[in-house]
Amino acid sequence: MSDMAQMAFRALSDPSRRDILYMLGDRDLTVAEVSAQFDMTRAAVKKHLVVLEEGGLIRSYPRGRERINSLHPEGLRPVLNWLVWFDQFWDDKLSGLKATIEQKGLSDD
Repeated sequence: MSDMAQMAFRALSDPSRRDILYMLGDRDLTVAEVSAQFDMTRAAVKKHLVVLEEGGLIRSYPRGRERINSLHPEGLRPVLNWLVWFDQFWDDKLSGLKATIEQKGLSDD
Protein backbone atom coordinates (compact mmCIF):
# COMPACT_ATOMS: atom_id res chain seq x y z
CA MET A 1 0.00 0.00 0.00
CA SER A 2 1.34 3.43 -0.91
CA ASP A 3 2.29 6.04 1.65
CA MET A 4 -0.56 8.26 0.45
CA ALA A 5 -3.05 5.43 0.95
CA GLN A 6 -1.68 4.87 4.46
CA MET A 7 -2.05 8.56 5.27
CA ALA A 8 -5.57 8.69 3.81
CA PHE A 9 -6.66 5.63 5.83
CA ARG A 10 -5.14 7.17 8.95
CA ALA A 11 -7.12 10.34 8.32
CA LEU A 12 -10.32 8.37 7.76
CA SER A 13 -9.87 6.27 10.89
CA ASP A 14 -11.40 8.86 13.21
CA PRO A 15 -15.17 9.52 13.22
CA SER A 16 -14.68 13.25 13.88
CA ARG A 17 -12.45 13.55 10.84
CA ARG A 18 -15.02 11.71 8.71
CA ASP A 19 -17.67 14.15 9.98
CA ILE A 20 -15.42 17.06 9.02
CA LEU A 21 -15.12 15.64 5.50
CA TYR A 22 -18.92 15.49 5.21
CA MET A 23 -19.15 19.10 6.35
CA LEU A 24 -16.52 20.21 3.85
CA GLY A 25 -18.43 18.37 1.15
CA ASP A 26 -21.17 20.98 1.53
CA ARG A 27 -18.91 24.05 1.52
CA ASP A 28 -15.48 25.37 2.43
CA LEU A 29 -15.14 26.24 6.13
CA THR A 30 -12.82 28.12 8.44
CA VAL A 31 -11.36 26.44 11.53
CA ALA A 32 -13.83 28.42 13.66
CA GLU A 33 -16.79 27.21 11.57
CA VAL A 34 -15.66 23.60 11.89
CA SER A 35 -15.01 24.03 15.62
CA ALA A 36 -18.53 25.35 16.16
CA GLN A 37 -19.90 21.96 15.09
CA PHE A 38 -17.99 19.93 17.68
CA ASP A 39 -17.71 19.65 21.43
CA MET A 40 -13.92 19.92 21.38
CA THR A 41 -11.36 22.67 21.55
CA ARG A 42 -10.33 24.65 18.51
CA ALA A 43 -6.82 23.20 18.96
CA ALA A 44 -8.23 19.66 18.75
CA VAL A 45 -10.13 20.55 15.58
CA LYS A 46 -6.96 22.05 14.09
CA LYS A 47 -5.12 18.78 14.79
CA HIS A 48 -7.85 16.86 12.97
CA LEU A 49 -7.59 19.25 10.04
CA VAL A 50 -3.82 18.77 9.90
CA VAL A 51 -4.25 14.98 9.75
CA LEU A 52 -6.84 15.35 7.00
CA GLU A 53 -4.51 17.62 5.04
CA GLU A 54 -1.55 15.26 5.52
CA GLY A 55 -3.78 12.49 4.18
CA GLY A 56 -4.46 14.55 1.07
CA LEU A 57 -8.20 14.66 1.82
CA ILE A 58 -8.49 18.40 2.33
CA ARG A 59 -6.67 21.53 1.26
CA SER A 60 -6.36 24.74 3.20
CA TYR A 61 -5.50 28.22 2.05
CA PRO A 62 -5.26 31.62 3.71
CA ARG A 63 -7.98 34.22 3.34
CA GLY A 64 -7.04 37.28 5.32
CA ARG A 65 -6.36 36.17 8.88
CA GLU A 66 -8.30 32.93 8.48
CA ARG A 67 -7.51 29.57 6.94
CA ILE A 68 -10.15 28.13 4.68
CA ASN A 69 -10.46 24.35 4.48
CA SER A 70 -11.88 22.61 1.44
CA LEU A 71 -12.53 19.02 0.51
CA HIS A 72 -10.00 17.52 -1.90
CA PRO A 73 -11.91 14.52 -3.29
CA GLU A 74 -8.98 13.39 -5.43
CA GLY A 75 -7.24 12.52 -2.16
CA LEU A 76 -9.65 9.60 -1.84
CA ARG A 77 -8.21 8.01 -5.01
CA PRO A 78 -5.70 5.76 -3.14
CA VAL A 79 -8.50 4.51 -0.87
CA LEU A 80 -10.77 3.87 -3.83
CA ASN A 81 -8.01 2.02 -5.68
CA TRP A 82 -7.48 -0.20 -2.63
CA LEU A 83 -11.21 -0.95 -2.39
CA VAL A 84 -11.49 -1.62 -6.13
CA TRP A 85 -8.71 -4.20 -5.85
CA PHE A 86 -10.70 -6.09 -3.20
CA ASP A 87 -13.91 -5.71 -5.17
CA GLN A 88 -12.21 -7.36 -8.16
CA PHE A 89 -10.71 -10.03 -5.88
CA TRP A 90 -14.16 -11.06 -4.64
CA ASP A 91 -15.69 -10.87 -8.13
CA ASP A 92 -13.02 -13.30 -9.34
CA LYS A 93 -13.55 -15.65 -6.38
CA LEU A 94 -17.33 -15.66 -6.80
CA SER A 95 -17.04 -16.20 -10.55
CA GLY A 96 -14.77 -19.17 -9.88
CA LEU A 97 -17.25 -20.59 -7.37
CA LYS A 98 -20.11 -20.16 -9.83
CA ALA A 99 -18.13 -21.92 -12.57
CA THR A 100 -17.32 -24.80 -10.21
CA ILE A 101 -20.95 -25.19 -9.18
CA GLU A 102 -22.14 -25.12 -12.79
CA GLN A 103 -19.43 -27.56 -13.85
CA LYS A 104 -20.45 -30.09 -11.21
CA GLY A 105 -24.12 -29.72 -12.08
CA LEU A 106 -25.02 -28.32 -8.69
CA SER A 107 -26.78 -25.26 -10.06
CA ASP A 108 -30.57 -24.83 -9.75
CA ASP A 109 -30.72 -23.54 -13.35
